[in-house]
Amino acid sequence: MIAGVPYKIVGGTNFYARKEIKDLLCYLKTIDNARDDLAVRRVINVPKRGIGATTLAKVQAYASEEDISFYQALKQAEDITSLGRSAGKIRPFVNLIQTMRSKQPHLGVVELLKEVIEETGYVQELQAEDSVESISRIENIDELISKAAAYEEKAKLQEMKPSLSGFLEEVALVAEIDKLETDSDYVVLMTLHSAKGLEFPNVYLAGLEDGIFPSYMTITSEDPMEIEEERRLCYVGITRAMKRLTLSAAAVRMVRGQIQRNRPSRFLKEIPEELLCGGKVSGRGFGAGNLREGNLSERKLSSQEIGTGLFGTGDGGNRQIQEIGRGSFGNNGGGKSFSRPVSYGTTTPQTGGLSYGVGDKVKHLKFGAGVVTNIVAGGKDFEVTVEFDELGTKKMFAVFAKLEKVE
Repeated sequence: MIAGVPYKIVGGTNFYARKEIKDLLCYLKTIDNARDDLAVRRVINVPKRGIGATTLAKVQAYASEEDISFYQALKQAEDITSLGRSAGKIRPFVNLIQTMRSKQPHLGVVELLKEVIEETGYVQELQAEDSVESISRIENIDELISKAAAYEEKAKLQEMKPSLSGFLEEVALVAEIDKLETDSDYVVLMTLHSAKGLEFPNVYLAGLEDGIFPSYMTITSEDPMEIEEERRLCYVGITRAMKRLTLSAAAVRMVRGQIQRNRPSRFLKEIPEELLCGGKVSGRGFGAGNLREGNLSERKLSSQEIGTGLFGTGDGGNRQIQEIGRGSFGNNGGGKSFSRPVSYGTTTPQTGGLSYGVGDKVKHLKFGAGVVTNIVAGGKDFEVTVEFDELGTKKMFAVFAKLEKVE
């Protein structure tokens, strides 16, 4: 989306066309200026407030007569005599929007979005539903939070002040990719399950990190068959490639607006190094590269080979599963690298190139002034804890926080 590359999702809906994303963005639009009548009408019953179509029609008629916006008419619901008791159902929605508007000058985009999610009970409803679809919707909401956090960080790097209007403008521009008329030249996106039985000349498997693939729940499960199922699914993805397969893992990824550093997937370590081109998997890390070119579909391993060769189980397999991610993660020619994640503790390490230390007064672009109370190593970065004068304690990574020491 950011690069403007046309794409199609097989068996799914493009990100900004998903219900939960539209709902939350419409809430943000309403908080921002409420000039989009369609946005207001979309969320007035999210969650359900018992406001029927007849009530909405009366409000719209009043707005047209008075030549005001739909939201302005909602604010004057008590003056619309035809509404009767229905006006009382509208008041909670207006109060929510007005409360969020009053908080807007004091909150960042991420904080405001989280407040909306909390106050509307949007995620709580999805959690109570407890279905595969509801879990997927929660994950999409997490991704929206990450996009908001990425916008804030980009704005700071450009020495601009992040704003709700700015975020919505960027979303509008990026979302235009969903409307492109695509021809045969586009990227096909699909889940591994959807890819079964299909083959493509070039295949890219992204997110090969412990905690993502295999998932955290699988890794911590007491049932060993769960990790085996994901291992087989990984093999399915690999064998979709006819000529070239590219495997990738993120050194740093943002989830729910928080920076995460995951080890490269244990499945990468189980691939024989002779099959890799331009990179290698070893006990010290995974060098990003491709499987050797050629007709990969000709090499079809049996399920026994999957368990004992290419993807050994670590118990009876020929290849032990070893811990990876202790070294560096580079690109083909040796680009940037990162260190194995360090578990956060309470000990303060050497602060390296930081211009401040524990006990120093610092200033943050958005949070204001505060005092550093702890600094903990985390890969090639530091997790810094600051007690801010007005907003309390916050933890952040130094590279993104850009704290300035106050003399």
